[in-house]
Amino acid sequence: MSSGFPGGAPDFYASGGIGGRSVAMNNNPHVPYRSQMPGILVDPSSQIVQRRPDWIGKRSLAEFQAQHQQQQQQQQQQQPGLGLLLRSVKPRMYQHASPISPLSPVDYSASISPEFPSVSAGRYGLPLLQQLRPQPIALGNNVMAPRTANLSTVTYPNFPHNRGALQESEPESEKKIMNRLQELEKQLLDDDDVDQEGDAVSVVTHSEWSEAIQSLIIPNQKPISPSSSSSSTSSIASAVPICPKQSAHEAASAISEGMLDAAMESLTRLTLVANARGNSEQRLAAYMASALKSRLSAAENPPPVAELYSKDHIMATQMLYDMSPCFKLGFMAANLAILETTSSEQSAAKFHVLDFDIGQGGQYVNLVHALGARQNGKHTSLKITTIADPSNGGTDERLKVGEDLSQLAERLCISLKFKVVTHKIHELSRESLGCESDEVLVVNLAFKLYKMPDESVTTENPRDELLRRVKSLQPRVVTVVEQEMNANTAPFLTRVNEACAYYGALLDSLDSTVSRDRSERVQVEECLGRKLANSVACEGRDRVERCEVFGKWRARMGMAGFEPRPMSQHIADSMRSRVNSHQRGNPGFTVKEETGGICFGWNGRTLTVASAWR
Repeated sequence: MSSGFPGGAPDFYASGGIGGRSVAMNNNPHVPYRSQMPGILVDPSSQIVQRRPDWIGKRSLAEFQAQHQQQQQQQQQQQPGLGLLLRSVKPRMYQHASPISPLSPVDYSASISPEFPSVSAGRYGLPLLQQLRPQPIALGNNVMAPRTANLSTVTYPNFPHNRGALQESEPESEKKIMNRLQELEKQLLDDDDVDQEGDAVSVVTHSEWSEAIQSLIIPNQKPISPSSSSSSTSSIASAVPICPKQSAHEAASAISEGMLDAAMESLTRLTLVANARGNSEQRLAAYMASALKSRLSAAENPPPVAELYSKDHIMATQMLYDMSPCFKLGFMAANLAILETTSSEQSAAKFHVLDFDIGQGGQYVNLVHALGARQNGKHTSLKITTIADPSNGGTDERLKVGEDLSQLAERLCISLKFKVVTHKIHELSRESLGCESDEVLVVNLAFKLYKMPDESVTTENPRDELLRRVKSLQPRVVTVVEQEMNANTAPFLTRVNEACAYYGALLDSLDSTVSRDRSERVQVEECLGRKLANSVACEGRDRVERCEVFGKWRARMGMAGFEPRPMSQHIADSMRSRVNSHQRGNPGFTVKEETGGICFGWNGRTLTVASAWR
């Protein structure tokens, strides 16, 4: 068929399947009907009215209008009520439960006979993003076709080609269809009344659309409100881990510079991670925070010092010596040095030990057992003399310790004499101690010197005076066991860093040896908290515990006239075997030799050092 134009080109506008708004022609009663249902995107080319072959030349406006009116009448006769649907109506916005669009789809299936495609959402009932995507079209019998497909190639079961009229599948009267279509038209066209009433159903706010779009982009994430930005920032800041040692250093630095506000801010951060029943870092933070607060309030509320001399503190200190391998092995190393010295002497069966702080006598329980194992049938005589301070009632406690040791020695066939004296340092002499000419004198200074004031506290310098007095006794060997910490003459900030490193390692080591649910461990850690507070918060005579590193002890011993007596390789190997044994085996504990002393530590940090001098 040729077109009506003079060129003679093929007529591609002819009826042959081009979808769109078709016109029923008298000479071709089987032209397929295409309804432009709302929501169905049609090919723009289908909007061009098909020409009849007998239309030649120009037409007047009146002829065109008459022809168009005639076509509509014919169409309405064939499809009653369809013209109402084809009227251009103003889009109306309905409230919808969907989070994407508030527009409510129109269900045509309830008011149109089954010949019409079942469309659940009209053009204005679809969300904006869904209109931009290829949408399937219900074709009946569960047949779906994409909306973007060429409509000329889609077969509609209810719209057969070459038929000018629809076939009714249900016996429904034409009047009933008209009534339903009129109701639908009234709903579609009644927008002005709704707008005048200010019905909130048709109102779509900007926030609703932003939330809807955001839910599409990130389906599982809630919309982000502006007010949540500040809270998210604070939560991120609070999630940053707080280092207890760094916070303690910052607080101490602020205190030393007199910046009290900055110090309180750092202490507040430190308190956030403090927990006296938590892990080792949390427990260290709790004790350090308490110590630094005491330092800040020292002018009004000075830290308590008398509690370091209390019975509970002394008992807890003895528990620490038993629980921590670093302390207990230090005592054992001192005992082995004493046994090696006495075994090389002619009068090895008779020796005298002078001790300035015997405590509960745990060190000498091990010494008595070692003597009983090595005597080989020979009689061994042991004399122990301890110094007591009568002002704090220590004499009775030491006498009780002597009774227990005497009973143990009797079972092991060892002759033991125990004596308690109350001499001052300057009163010490071989005669006042009752030393005999045929006995070997040894002096034990395990964990004693760090509690003696030195020249930085008083001109009397009791620490050096004690060493000089011991030298005058001419002992065969002097054993020294001390904590490895620079907390004597070091400035405040250095002491804080030292305390964090030392007590942090010690608390960590206790986790591997003692269960947390033991009541003894609670007492021991409270004792450590008092020690830490005294080292950090106190100055002058109030700072009772003044630990030094092994290098300084070596210098002090040299100034007092002593020279090192290196411990043998046998002692070092014995200590390593005890650390590596099944009972004490833990890779964290270390034993190493250093310039004549044996160092005991945890994960590379030396905690105690045992040495011998002559």
